[in-house]
Amino acid sequence: MGFKSIAISLSPILLTRRSLSSATALAMSTSTEQCNGKSAVIFLHGLGDTPAGWSSLERQLPSIRPKLGMDVHYVFPPAPTVSITINGGMQMPGWFDLYDWPIGVNAKDDRDGKISAAEQIEKTVERLEKEEGISPSRMIIGGFSQGGAVALLTAYHRRTEGKTPFAGCVCLSGWLTLKDELKVTDEVVKSTPLFWGHGSYDDKVLFEQQAHGVKILQDHGVDVSHAAYPMGHSSDFDEIEAVAEFIEKQLFGAE
Repeated sequence: MGFKSIAISLSPILLTRRSLSSATALAMSTSTEQCNGKSAVIFLHGLGDTPAGWSSLERQLPSIRPKLGMDVHYVFPPAPTVSITINGGMQMPGWFDLYDWPIGVNAKDDRDGKISAAEQIEKTVERLEKEEGISPSRMIIGGFSQGGAVALLTAYHRRTEGKTPFAGCVCLSGWLTLKDELKVTDEVVKSTPLFWGHGSYDDKVLFEQQAHGVKILQDHGVDVSHAAYPMGHSSDFDEIEAVAEFIEKQLFGAE
């Protein structure tokens, strides 16, 4: 199977999707009535996908945990169009370049691309803080596949001393990048737990990535909840149910 056909399948194919006519609307929250929310969920799509691939989370999560529909601002940033080396340099939506396939624990990093992606998300965080009055301490950052890799980078590598930690991080079928550069501050260790879900049959971002990344983050003191699901490079209701439970706990506390 060529990588092009693989890339366009890296969205949550087992979830119900909702599409909107405006690309701008998809990049931002899809509910105008929630624009003055006191908390936020920022979720990043995978390679070859668009914000539409995960925008259904705005309905899925509150349907499972109703509190997640109360003053929660959902944001689905769009990845830039980049050249993907393993696909012969083809241009497609992606957060960074890929040099190895499948993506195992020794995959080469596109450092510049990943830093650029994290900076884009940090601008989104800054805008939410300035325009909506939402502190990073009330934000969950998450993503699927490449989006999960960027979420980890943004939540742990990039929240240096003096930066307010996030309320939590969600990584679905992603991987830990720039491992040699990882330094997690005491504030982040205390404030930003992680939920990591991964398909045990994942042949794209290999299942080994979960145990590898979880151990490294735990060794740095991060509170990690992790679960495996009998699926490939995708998502299913059980995983989304666990995500909803995790996000509710971090934003609203344990019941």
